[in-house]
Amino acid sequence: MDRCDKQMHQQHHQQLQQQLSMSKSARQRCNNYEWIFSDVPTDITIEVGGRIFALHKYPLVSKSGRIRKLVAEHRDSDFSKIELLNLPGGAESFELAAKFCYGVNFEITSSNVAQLFCVSDYLEMTEEYAKDNLGSRTETYLDSVVCKRLEMCVEVLQHCEYLLPLAEELKIVNKCTDAIASKACAEQIASSFSRLEYSSSGRLHMNKQTKCDGDWWIEDISALRVDLYQRIIAAMKCRGVRPESIGASLVNYAQKILTKKSNLWNPSSQPKDDMVVSSIEHEQRLVVEAIVSLLPVEKLVVPISFLFGLLRTAVLLDCTIASRLDLERRIGSQLEMATLDDLLIPSFRHAGDTLFDVDTVHRILVNFSQQEDSEEMDDNSAYESDGLDSPSQSALLKVAKLVDNYLAEIAADANLKLSKFLVIAETLPADARTNHDGLYRAIDIYLKAHQGLSDLEKKKLCKLIDFQKLSQEAGAHAAQNERLPLQSIVQVLYFEQVRLRNALCCSYVETDHKPMHQSWRISSGALSAAMSPRDNYASLRRENRELKLELARLRMRLNDLEKEHVCMKKDMQKSNSRKFMNSFSRKFGRMSFFSHTTSRGSTSPSKQSQKTDPKVFGRN
Repeated sequence: MDRCDKQMHQQHHQQLQQQLSMSKSARQRCNNYEWIFSDVPTDITIEVGGRIFALHKYPLVSKSGRIRKLVAEHRDSDFSKIELLNLPGGAESFELAAKFCYGVNFEITSSNVAQLFCVSDYLEMTEEYAKDNLGSRTETYLDSVVCKRLEMCVEVLQHCEYLLPLAEELKIVNKCTDAIASKACAEQIASSFSRLEYSSSGRLHMNKQTKCDGDWWIEDISALRVDLYQRIIAAMKCRGVRPESIGASLVNYAQKILTKKSNLWNPSSQPKDDMVVSSIEHEQRLVVEAIVSLLPVEKLVVPISFLFGLLRTAVLLDCTIASRLDLERRIGSQLEMATLDDLLIPSFRHAGDTLFDVDTVHRILVNFSQQEDSEEMDDNSAYESDGLDSPSQSALLKVAKLVDNYLAEIAADANLKLSKFLVIAETLPADARTNHDGLYRAIDIYLKAHQGLSDLEKKKLCKLIDFQKLSQEAGAHAAQNERLPLQSIVQVLYFEQVRLRNALCCSYVETDHKPMHQSWRISSGALSAAMSPRDNYASLRRENRELKLELARLRMRLNDLEKEHVCMKKDMQKSNSRKFMNSFSRKFGRMSFFSHTTSRGSTSPSKQSQKTDPKVFGRN
């Protein structure tokens, strides 16, 4: 102890010896602090957050370096009052620190350890001024007790919300965050081991039917503020916690935070102050952006309906463009899992515009199409497959049906511009639709709701439809649809005739036993229409070989016909009788070119295109 401290100690000891009682007013001031010496008058007053503490210098300066320095600076003056500004934890924390200086016993718990740690740093209650001081005690408790239990770490972090940024500088947040991530990872590993079992063949495998109990922490951390929650999830991802567990935690946190103030958007609720609304919007905007940034990169770890819900909220709250584009990209990568209700995103920000946010859906479809293209380029092995049920082809068919239903839903909107309708319908590749009944239905609804379209605009719409891919019911409806342009009706009638002719050709093949390659050509059009270029690559190669062989046969036959024609011409010159001409006509009539050279585009539709709801195409 230095000379100054010895003098102060002697002076205080003399005061204790000389004054054996306190004045009445001083006793009344100290009745609020039972832990203060009742028989010694106070000699210093400390103000914290508007609250006055009448205390003694010696117990404080013996443990607090900050107060010791303040008293030493005013040693020569009548210094009796100190105001501590911005003390972490306020008056409550200072009272606990003062009790520690006076030697009063109290319990350090998870609810006060963060406050005590911060106030000990503020008051400089370190080992330099007293052995086993408040700073070392709280740090020991934090390391040896709190960090061993996940729920205690969460409670400490909740109290740290009001102690930032000091709690961050003192590493309290880092210690608790790392402890929670480590504990969750350990619990998950233990839970995974508990699900290991031996199969009948003697191999060790994971029983996926057993419920995983290693994710009980999900509910605990959902009580944290978004910035601290974000820190924990980021730490868990670094530690290797399962993406499914992280996804489940994100869903739970979003539902808990974003729905607790749902009455804010209810028009029937009472009007709220603009400042309150703005604060809530800002909080929820931060939550949405944080959750989007934390989403695992793996597919299907969160439901696609949850992604659409986040996207709607992001549009409503006007979140950053990066967050919305990220959600659109994630949704596009698994769009085949979506439903029509998912795609119907209301147009929140544009009054008087379309009822639904068509632009967002278009960007999602573009992401889906780009993903399909990249998969086709990367996965060359898929070209060797003859199967129709590949995952990519199945997804494409599902999305095409979904888009047709979406177009039919938005087509009745009087404010929907033709350009937006067209851009949605044209986003998917031409081979995505094996049946055009749904697209025809959507276009018919649009024509009914927008009767002021010009003939040119109607033609643009109808160019989307491949009338060869209409079912018989849809074709019959289109042939009598007065809303269609005349050119489209003519096409429908033409392809109906082609359909009938092909049916007759098929029947003729069965009765006359034509060569196999001819009957194969008649049905190949329907087969090709039901397959994408990637999945149909092998069959197209076989078709090319067959076509080459048939072309060679046709050339040989053409040579024979030319020779026969030359012979007949010579015969005509020699004999110009009517009998010869009649025989020539009968001979020429037996040459059936159409039965051999029917175009692929005029083949009968696939079986799938025959299934159509008759209610959709009823006469209006």
